[in-house]
Amino acid sequence: MKTRVIFTLIALYSSLIFSQEKVADKFFENYAYLKAAELYQEAVKKGNDSEHVLTRLGDCYYNNSNPKQAAVWYNKALEKYGNDISPEYIYKYIQTQRSLQNFTEADKWFEKFKSIQNDDSRAKEFEESNIALYEKLASTSGMNTVIENLSINSKYSDFGSFVYENTLYFASSRNTENDIYKWNNEPYLDIFKGEIKTTEDNVKQITNVTPLAFDGVERKDIHDANAVLTKDGKTMYFTRDNVGKRNKPQYDKKGTTHLKIYKATLVDTIWSNIVELPFNDNVFSTGHPALSPDNKTLYFVSDRDGGYGQTDIYKVAINDNGSYGDPVNLGDKINTEGREVFPFVSQDSTLYFSSDGFLNLGLLDIFKSNIIKDENADPENLGAPYNSGYDDFAYFIDPKDNSGYFSSNRPDGKGSDDIYGFNITTCKQTISGVVKNNKTLEILPEATVQLIDESGKIIEEITSDKDGAYSFEVDCDKNYKVLAFKPDYKDDWKELETDNENEKDNTADLNLVPLINDNEIVINPIFFDFDKWNIRPDAAYELENIVAVMRAHPDMVIKIESHTDSRGSDKYNMKLSDRRAKSTRDYLYSRNIAKERIESAIGYGETQLLNKCSNGVKCSKEEHQLNRRSKFIILKQ
Repeated sequence: MKTRVIFTLIALYSSLIFSQEKVADKFFENYAYLKAAELYQEAVKKGNDSEHVLTRLGDCYYNNSNPKQAAVWYNKALEKYGNDISPEYIYKYIQTQRSLQNFTEADKWFEKFKSIQNDDSRAKEFEESNIALYEKLASTSGMNTVIENLSINSKYSDFGSFVYENTLYFASSRNTENDIYKWNNEPYLDIFKGEIKTTEDNVKQITNVTPLAFDGVERKDIHDANAVLTKDGKTMYFTRDNVGKRNKPQYDKKGTTHLKIYKATLVDTIWSNIVELPFNDNVFSTGHPALSPDNKTLYFVSDRDGGYGQTDIYKVAINDNGSYGDPVNLGDKINTEGREVFPFVSQDSTLYFSSDGFLNLGLLDIFKSNIIKDENADPENLGAPYNSGYDDFAYFIDPKDNSGYFSSNRPDGKGSDDIYGFNITTCKQTISGVVKNNKTLEILPEATVQLIDESGKIIEEITSDKDGAYSFEVDCDKNYKVLAFKPDYKDDWKELETDNENEKDNTADLNLVPLINDNEIVINPIFFDFDKWNIRPDAAYELENIVAVMRAHPDMVIKIESHTDSRGSDKYNMKLSDRRAKSTRDYLYSRNIAKERIESAIGYGETQLLNKCSNGVKCSKEEHQLNRRSKFIILKQ
């Protein structure tokens, strides 16, 4: 008999652990990650450290933007289950390590990640993740960016853009008086400028396009391109072929003319005093100058020895006395074995450049990087519509109005390279509503409202104001959920899908059901299996509302009543309801509700029916269900 009791207790304990995991799963599925985490951790304390529980714990914190705790639980799962664990969790662990700047640990697991993918049939899946990224880069869904092929483009090559005081500077081979450059059978490049005028309907137009006037002998067989001006507009850096004293191209032993960066000073309307920068050389190219916002750093492109690839991006200090520091390679966060070209630094110190060495849509793509402010920043592909399957380069943006220019040789242009203007109108919408009491319709201030993205991650959390109102700014063409909760109320959430209409407001009122009604805690019915009294997961999920209320009111004392319908004998129903009442009480004990806070747990069988359905009276299932209930009566609050 004693052995049987021990086995029964073990079975009940195992059942409770299993139930707790299932209850946690229910909260997780409803985005209640903190409650789910608490229950999962209770399961771990009781000996359940399954892969499911450990990785779900990691997900709870990952979705709540807590990488430190997410890393703890993912790490426990990785240590225990190793190669058997899903690669998804290895990847998430890598992400948490990068977020925590544990780059060595992240790199170690990334190698493990690749190793696992290559060792089994999921190697293809890893490649498909690149395909998915490719598709994401090619998509313009949710983007409100207007792209325009500029009217000033010619049938020749027009590219590069820099704006200074409503003047656009660009390079063009439209000057047919120049000699023909055999590389592309077009005239040599000159630098042009055009006036930017804004119409009454806020459309920018380029007019009065003219070539820049340089001091010196007229040149017809050298390239001039890539102009950038200092803040005062009096100094210009630009790219030119290597020229000698007579302004004639200079060639190396292989017959190649390399590029160099020159500086010119504006005298009246003529660019004069042209000097070659000291870090140029006759045996490699230096070009594509760009300036930092404070004009103290010059960025450029070069194929000099010691780089990472075909062409790299460098920087050099511009000293107060006009001298220059030593060129510094920007490193492997920017440079690859391929080509990195056309740097541009915006007013917020974001570096933009083009590359064919990173994952892209084809040929040169435009990237941006925060490396000037964060040496560990990774570049980000701008994607479509800026990038295509062709060469996309020479990006410029004006942060004042989110407009700018880039160059491309994509099809349907006017020439071999064209300049495209763009205007970014970010498509944004709002999700707003009022949090109310579902029973009385009174407003509920100070309710917590969470915005959840389609992956289940909580991306913002706010509190409803004195009028019960809340509002989130969201992106167009996305799926969201909003979840509201408040002590002594049941959660409510709604799912919404935004469209592509800019500044649209989506209304989602949230109605919370009060858990306290007069002197009773009211929850949904607790269901038991036929002729059973053990607490099922769905019942435990409801009982967590009781736990929440009692935790919010630490002095509250309750009594539990359990009732049955009239079917079955009176004596049997009395015993069954009493067992169910005490089983309910024991669950609350297991959730650390002190015993003295539950005065009694009593079954009343069929002695307190709420309708006519007594013995012998024919009733529907719904009428009988009304009598099968548990009550949680508040004795002290």
